[in-house]
Amino acid sequence: MTAEPFVVVGGDAAGLSAASKCKREAPDREVVVFEKGPWVSYAHCGTPYYVKGEVADLTDLLSLSPADAADRGIDLRREHEVTGIDTDERTVTVRGPDGDRHEQPYGDLLVATGAHALTAPIDGSDLSGAFSLHGMDDAAAIRAALEPAGEATVESLGGGEFLDPTVIEPYADWAPPETVAVVGGGYVGVEMAEAFTAHGLDVHVFQRGERLLGPFGEAVGERVGTELRDRGVELHLGETVERLVGDDRVERLECAGASALDVDLALVGVGIEPNVALLADTPVDLGDSGAVAVDDYGRTSVESVYAAGDCAEARHAVTGDFDWVPLGLTANRAGRAIGQTVAGDPKPTGDIAGTAVVKAFAQECGRAGIVDHERARAAGFDPVSETVTTASRSGYYPGAAETVVSLTADRETGRLLGGSIVGTDRAAVRIDTVATALEADMTVSDVENLDLAYAPPFSPVWDPVLTAAKVLNGSLEPSEG
Repeated sequence: MTAEPFVVVGGDAAGLSAASKCKREAPDREVVVFEKGPWVSYAHCGTPYYVKGEVADLTDLLSLSPADAADRGIDLRREHEVTGIDTDERTVTVRGPDGDRHEQPYGDLLVATGAHALTAPIDGSDLSGAFSLHGMDDAAAIRAALEPAGEATVESLGGGEFLDPTVIEPYADWAPPETVAVVGGGYVGVEMAEAFTAHGLDVHVFQRGERLLGPFGEAVGERVGTELRDRGVELHLGETVERLVGDDRVERLECAGASALDVDLALVGVGIEPNVALLADTPVDLGDSGAVAVDDYGRTSVESVYAAGDCAEARHAVTGDFDWVPLGLTANRAGRAIGQTVAGDPKPTGDIAGTAVVKAFAQECGRAGIVDHERARAAGFDPVSETVTTASRSGYYPGAAETVVSLTADRETGRLLGGSIVGTDRAAVRIDTVATALEADMTVSDVENLDLAYAPPFSPVWDPVLTAAKVLNGSLEPSEG
């Protein structure tokens, strides 16, 4: 008897990774992927650089085209939205582009519905000229709004066959903005501040907390704040934005208290939320984070139903608990593992350490694991941290630059819990050493003794990570006497 299809809901990183791997491992298995929009398998993390203009065409961000999917034997159905799941009957309800509905049986089901940008509780986020950035259409709309009136077209934006002209039509007669407010100082906010500055705009960043890039720690936040100010970005730290105001188009931003700013455009980047509404009427459990609860193989609480990507949790390498840290590699890796499992060769989706990097003009920032002491204590650790500032290369070699490394460890066991890095000379990629150490449950002493490469053009004798580990290890060792 032929198995029912492997059905995937969502055609981006996790979904198409799973579909491709399953077809590769089990060529005879029917694989059907439903994607509610026109875009599939795209590099979301590249969208700020498209808005900036460093990436010329929107289609340059595509990883796998519909034709590629067809060549792999995947039945990819774009603009088909899954509106319901019946886990008893093992069917999904699908609405096609013509509005007709049909039932699709499944043998195995992967929910890879991603996440969506948050705009609440900021009133007026639905005004024209108020944008979020979580998808290709968002990126196209923002870049269209920055172009001179009448110049933005599907062709000029590099939208190919995928960009619906109605996405950019509202900005056809716009005069380019002069002042822009970025609400939120996280990944998107920092990257978009750089993108808007490249267009010559007067850029203001509003952050409710007292520093940017909160999960990266104090040292990174301070260095990035200085960098943005030096580049002409005005920071409004400790400011809570309450509303965007305007008739049809955003005209003003108002904060708690009396502060306000006249703006021509606003970018709201205050976080994302997992897309789990599709599962509301199913017995599939959600985790404490609000994302889908899964086991080490991506399996949900319902047999033959999996979840992966930005809508699902994953096990954290430091705490051992399941957590929600939506990142690109996590989605791709989990999807690929689930595809292999569905094909008959079970493979764990892998732990996460929350490893992330971000560029803030010339500053390269990286983080992995847990650097926040409050969070570390909540996980049962007694955190100790040290921060060092050292050189990226031998001091006499051209190009050496300050690199700031912060490491956090558990006082009792000496186990490394996390770290962050910032600098201008290949700083971000050094976080991979920290991430590897976290995956291996290394102590700070173990890290200090790593045999990392040395040559003057690449590193000082003591790599910045080794120097930080040496200093932190000294703080952990009991004092004599």
